[in-house]
Amino acid sequence: MRALDIEGLDVDLGGRPVLRDIRLHLDRGELVGLLGPNGAGKTTLLRAVLALTRTRGGTVMVEGKPSRPGRSEIGYVPQRHEFTWDFPISVEQAVMSGRTGHIGLLRRPGVADWRAVGDALDRVQLTGLRRRPVGELSGGQRQRVLVARALALAPRILLLDEPFTGLDMPTQELLGDLFTSLAAEDRAVLMTTHDLVAAVDSCTRLVLLNGRIIADGQPADLQDAELWTKTFGVSETSPLLKLVRAT
Repeated sequence: MRALDIEGLDVDLGGRPVLRDIRLHLDRGELVGLLGPNGAGKTTLLRAVLALTRTRGGTVMVEGKPSRPGRSEIGYVPQRHEFTWDFPISVEQAVMSGRTGHIGLLRRPGVADWRAVGDALDRVQLTGLRRRPVGELSGGQRQRVLVARALALAPRILLLDEPFTGLDMPTQELLGDLFTSLAAEDRAVLMTTHDLVAAVDSCTRLVLLNGRIIADGQPADLQDAELWTKTFGVSETSPLLKLVRAT
């Protein structure tokens, strides 16, 4: 059984076609990079997997069942601007908020919940900052909080939306190693990113997206310049193609 199975997915936003005939499959143990320009539909695709965006057609199956909001099998790491960082809570409280759907709004966290939060903080190396207000964190620390928040559910599928944006190199390396480890632990990881070098270095597959899937394969198999010009709308002299050839 595939972890994620998308067939013939179409999505419109505001009456405008955003995604057309998306066919994408993820198995456990894969770390897949989703690449494309701004407006290509990358975030929309993640939200469709989460059943947070209305679809026009097609199916999204998660662990063999139709996707629905709040599936505990899926951990989601949004872009940092989607989280309210001035809310007066600590790091561990922010991570615990990822388990709200599992705990219930009117119940208090139990021992198992706090253990899951502690394990997640350990994975992102934030245990020493667990009591710190989230508003006092650096950009890299905030990103690690969002990752821990997703990991607190112990998900079998992890969706990452631009996890490396604005991070310094040590934090990128820490998270990159973590994502690779999570895939090695038999989880499926789907990551949108503009960081081509990080994607080529760490991902087992790359999916080129611009409204539709242009290409899907291992990094070494996507050397054809035409695939990248179709995806990103760049010329044949673009520095992007030089980077692709170099990797």
